[in-house]
Amino acid sequence: METLIETKQKIQLVDGSFTPSEACDVITALLDEKINFHKLQRLSWCEGDKEANTKYPDERIAELKEEKRVAKEFINSLRSEGKRLRIDGILKISLEE
Repeated sequence: METLIETKQKIQLVDGSFTPSEACDVITALLDEKINFHKLQRLSWCEGDKEANTKYPDERIAELKEEKRVAKEFINSLRSEGKRLRIDGILKISLEE
């Protein structure tokens, strides 16, 4: 009997319509979690090795902070229009070959 192993996974993180305030909260929370992940990664790499190369997490943290700034700016520009925002966030996971 042959066993099939699923090599792809999708997780629906966010799917809905939000007020600008709600959308800002959701996006900020998700980006903050990812920023914190990279901060912890950087700290872990530096434990016991003060000269560890932290270029990747440093750059990623800066990129995510910029994305957060851009998202907030975009959402704030829509607040006065009274419109809702649709967020569809799917996390795709696959086996790396």
